[in-house]
Amino acid sequence: MSAAVLALVLALATLTAHTGINAGRWLRRPAGGPVEVTEPVAVLLPLRDEAARLTPCLRSLLAQQGVPRLRIVVLDDGSTDETADVVRDVAGDDPRVTLLTGVTPPPGWLGKPHACHQLAGRADPAATALVFVDADVVLTPYAVAAAVTELRAAGATLLSPYPRIVVRTAADRLVQPLLQWLWLTFLPLRAMERSPRPSLAAAGGQFLVVDRAGYDRAGGHAAVADKVLEDIELARAVKRSGGRIALADGSRLAACRMYEDWPQLRDGYTKSLWASFGHPAAAAVVVALLLLLYTAPPLVAVAALVAGAPVVAALATAGYLLGVAGRVLSARATGGRAWPDALAHPVSVVVLGWLTLRSYHLRKRRRLSWRGRPVS
Repeated sequence: MSAAVLALVLALATLTAHTGINAGRWLRRPAGGPVEVTEPVAVLLPLRDEAARLTPCLRSLLAQQGVPRLRIVVLDDGSTDETADVVRDVAGDDPRVTLLTGVTPPPGWLGKPHACHQLAGRADPAATALVFVDADVVLTPYAVAAAVTELRAAGATLLSPYPRIVVRTAADRLVQPLLQWLWLTFLPLRAMERSPRPSLAAAGGQFLVVDRAGYDRAGGHAAVADKVLEDIELARAVKRSGGRIALADGSRLAACRMYEDWPQLRDGYTKSLWASFGHPAAAAVVVALLLLLYTAPPLVAVAALVAGAPVVAALATAGYLLGVAGRVLSARATGGRAWPDALAHPVSVVVLGWLTLRSYHLRKRRRLSWRGRPVS
């Protein structure tokens, strides 16, 4: 028993050390201060029923500095609320803003990829960089200029500067930090940038910057027309076309409040987790390993104390604390909240496992949807 727990602790120590290396050495950090780009840039904003939360995002886009040749293209993707009216009210007669009315996705297309495809097709032909932004993202004044500057500095075709995730509810605090923690812990960032393997890719669609020529070479969003995780699949398409991708800490550039309540968060993860893992057997293996590594140690520690095995209890407690340390490293590297949230990391992993199971269950029954549209 002691040997098995020791092996578990050594595995956790290795993973936590990898989190620290990624966060401290390999995670790109765009400058948050004044910077200017001279190339023409198109910001592309897809919207569907976003009237209630659109205003802060659009105002932050209109307030961008350091991008004198900025154009903003907004697509109202079949909204049933006052989304288009909010755009007109906030943008006024600003000549930089173009509002489009989207068309229904044709067979074989999901809503988000089709909206982004329409936006890219109507962007200023002179724009050499495209910046995709979601309506729940609020940018700092130099965010676009800094992101484009980092894209060029990295020599990348696609850059994903991950926003700071705003958490307010208990559900937020349990689940949302896992996004950054997962790729900081398990993804070798420097190898991802250097490797041409499409399988070694990550990206977040909330704030995504791409070189226009490389985007077209990869096939744009037409290459990911039927993909639920269109952001990651676009990164893979870029790699397949010979381009490079990079991740960055965008916490100084943007903040994102992804979901307003637990039902939204639950359904948002449910619609896409099956696509993250692929085959159900692969998902089962991954979830089982996560539970073994991060949820088992505190349970073993308690059981060992009750059974009068202090050595095993001490080792298991060390494993639990190593998992907590990984969450703290991830939070501090990405502008997240570390304490006391990291102490509940085992519970977070259990919730992730349940959401994954729910995702496969509903997909099997063809009951997955988002914003009123089926996604599988």
